[in-house]
Amino acid sequence: MTLSVIGAGLPRTGTLSLKLALEELGLGPCYRMMDMILRPDVMAHWAAAKRGTVDWDKIFAGYQSAVDWPVCDHYRELAEWYSEAKVILTIRDADLWFASTQNTIFSSFNNLFEQQSPIGEIVRGIANRHFGGTIHDRFLLIEGYKRHIAEVRSTIPPQRLLQFDVAEGWDPLCEFLGRPVPNKPFPSANSTSEFHQRAVQLIEQSGVSSPQRSSDPAT
Repeated sequence: MTLSVIGAGLPRTGTLSLKLALEELGLGPCYRMMDMILRPDVMAHWAAAKRGTVDWDKIFAGYQSAVDWPVCDHYRELAEWYSEAKVILTIRDADLWFASTQNTIFSSFNNLFEQQSPIGEIVRGIANRHFGGTIHDRFLLIEGYKRHIAEVRSTIPPQRLLQFDVAEGWDPLCEFLGRPVPNKPFPSANSTSEFHQRAVQLIEQSGVSSPQRSSDPAT
């Protein structure tokens, strides 16, 4: 088994909804950041990838697709390694994206940025690359978000790339992947409240404090 779909969209752009959609279309299992968090042995490989060495086939053994961080931060290398894979760039309104990050992955309850661990190294590397080392500056985050989108567009050939807003539903995704449209609603998952619920479930494993609740559309 090898990757046939690579998600290039940043977190909070509908990556979990896309994961569920890909699995519904028979392109699963789909790898996302939670798979890395729950497997410390593989997490170390991702930290090594930031230093330029990685065994992609070991990380993605048993998976047909991959989305979310840190996958999207390595879309270029993955697209080269899995040369037949298609690339999906999930997008959303930049202001809504920034607000969502501050309520979830970059909120005060999420201490991954400060952790002295492989995942802390990964998150700091992402922040340094995309956002000037910060996770709260609105201008720098939105500029980094837009720059990432422009980079993906200029890197991946148009025939291999789908720019996708999950609000568009099944049709563009299924047309791009050559799959029939399922007779069910497109998945809608990982709203801010759902994100917080998952974070609470991981408290015993991660030591993360309980989050402050707020509202945000599913992503």
